[in-house]
Amino acid sequence: MKKVCNRNMLFAAILCLQLNVVAAFGQTVVKGSVKDNTGKPVSGVVVTDGAHFKTTDAQGNYVLNTDPARYPMVYISTPADYELPSKEGVADGFYQYLDAKKSENQCNFVLTKRQKPADEFVYIAISDPQVRNEKQLNRFRTETVPDLKQTADSLKNFEIVGMGLGDLVWDAMNLYAPYRQAVSNLGITMFQLMGNHDFNLLYKSMTQTDHPADGYGEQNYYQSFGPANYSFNIGKIHVIAMKDIDYDGNKKYTERFTPEDLDWLRKDLSYVPEGSTIFLNVHAPVANNTVSAGGNARNANALFQLLRPYQVHIFSGHTHFYENQQPAPTIYEHNIGAACGAWWAGHVNRCGAPNGYLVVEVKGDDVKWRYKATGCSPDYQFRLHKPGEFESQKDYVVANIWDWDRTYTINWYEDGVLKGAMQAFDDEDQDYINMVKGKKTGYHTRHLFRAQPAKGTKSVKVVVKNRFGEIFTKEVKL
Repeated sequence: MKKVCNRNMLFAAILCLQLNVVAAFGQTVVKGSVKDNTGKPVSGVVVTDGAHFKTTDAQGNYVLNTDPARYPMVYISTPADYELPSKEGVADGFYQYLDAKKSENQCNFVLTKRQKPADEFVYIAISDPQVRNEKQLNRFRTETVPDLKQTADSLKNFEIVGMGLGDLVWDAMNLYAPYRQAVSNLGITMFQLMGNHDFNLLYKSMTQTDHPADGYGEQNYYQSFGPANYSFNIGKIHVIAMKDIDYDGNKKYTERFTPEDLDWLRKDLSYVPEGSTIFLNVHAPVANNTVSAGGNARNANALFQLLRPYQVHIFSGHTHFYENQQPAPTIYEHNIGAACGAWWAGHVNRCGAPNGYLVVEVKGDDVKWRYKATGCSPDYQFRLHKPGEFESQKDYVVANIWDWDRTYTINWYEDGVLKGAMQAFDDEDQDYINMVKGKKTGYHTRHLFRAQPAKGTKSVKVVVKNRFGEIFTKEVKL
């Protein structure tokens, strides 16, 4: 009993010293606990303010020194053994705001223990809803959201996690609340991250702001959805959301990770065993190699160095076209099509990929995915054009296979006879050109394939086999 008292007195003395030190520099001590819903302490939980990290002790307690003007929240990385905190289906309760006027903040977290491990779950990545007004918000509500709900209902035997990959709105801070309402209660735990249009355009980003109390670009997002850089764990997967937009204010920005972003990631990964599977979510892509499209984070190599010890899937948006790349043997990037396509101009992205989102099935460390086109069957995985329909390829049957990567096989049949592999080529997508009434942009997608049928051919069939051995078939009559 005496040892317990002495230990408690020592803890109190250390805390008092910390309070005195940080008060002298205008900072705050945050102390608190992480417990389960029965009151049992949860040890080893990672706690951060976005720069500094601690883990809870055996009693579930932590103490963290911070500057609340610069780091306005403290938050946890939910362990895999516990349910993901949410409110009405939107991720919530894993972060708490700090009171900068107090020299000490108390932030306690309560987690619910899982009844069984979530080694099998579904992950849905959604890029660029990008609503700028009520008309576009209504399209998101009436097209994307019902489709998401239908997908969730078809997968209701699994836990479903969603991630909005940024550009949730289009510089319209007033639409955060209706966006949040739109993605609530879908049978999905919805997380979000920041895109270039999610900053308040009146201000620079926090790292460029000398006096955050006067306003900073992330402020509206923080108030609506919590931190910009955070992580959580589900099953065997460590999920990370990160900001890779450095915002200069007034719609000007650079796609890059700041030194502070990379330092946060390095510290977050220090708690993750090497060899683990990571889902990294960012807005701007990091490995897209279509030069004319651009949009890559400028310092992606620094990111790759941190990720190399892990098995990584990167999910990104920003470009409004679809491209899969593998910048390293253990890193695969899915730069997916946008929910809004080409900025709600119609029903396709600039590359011809339909408006939609990516559905990822996870079993342990096994990851399998399929793009879901809004309003279409899950088996709708490519589009086929007859000769004469694709303006620049008038003599060819053309296939646009948006989720293509180098593991695919694409064969074609002429009147039932196998003719071999279709020929890959790059060009501007005809559906996009038609959607924008013939206005060409010069962007050439690389997931186009063609075959030239002989004169007199009555039908052409195309058979697409993806990396998982799934087969998709379309046939056109000539």
